[in-house]
Amino acid sequence: MHFISEELEDYAAFHSENEPALLAALNRETHQKILQPRMLSGHFQGRVLSMISKLVNPKHILEIGTYTGYATLCLAEGLQENGTLDTMDNNEELYDFQTKYFDLSSWKDQITQHLGNALDMIPSLNKKFDLVFIDADKENYINYFNMIVPMMNKGGIILSDNVLWSGKVLEPVKANDKSTKILLEYNQLLKEDPRVETVLLPIRDGLTVSRVI
Repeated sequence: MHFISEELEDYAAFHSENEPALLAALNRETHQKILQPRMLSGHFQGRVLSMISKLVNPKHILEIGTYTGYATLCLAEGLQENGTLDTMDNNEELYDFQTKYFDLSSWKDQITQHLGNALDMIPSLNKKFDLVFIDADKENYINYFNMIVPMMNKGGIILSDNVLWSGKVLEPVKANDKSTKILLEYNQLLKEDPRVETVLLPIRDGLTVSRVI
């Protein structure tokens, strides 16, 4: 769903930083070979993620939901020289695709791929995070958030993707639509939780920026 015209989106992308060549190749191959390529962050949102990461300059990043690794590489652009990025996904079929592009990047030794259930894997990470990107199954957003907040450094940033959910957040919720119901609860939680301050940006499908107080 486009919340502004495609022409305006193209204008915004054109007047933002160019898409790096490696990410352009990843973008093309994702659209050629992988199901549901609309899940890719893409050029404009990718540059937003890169800019936020560079502003935070994180030592430790956590990404929940790797897909083909586009957003992973965007987030890695802001990593400190000795920083780490842990990225988690439960789709075994995408693992080698991700690895291919991670190995071609400047951050191949800083990125660690985790395959499995993120709720099981997150507690095993003995780190305090400066930047987290939540972009996995929507029904667990609240669970991810509550697990992550105690693992954040003060002033750390939690990014949450797809929080406008193709505009469904403004429509009557169907009885069997658990994802929309959870996202409505999640958006309200971020608004009211005293542990964070939040701004919801109408970028692509909605991106929330929450700063841990």
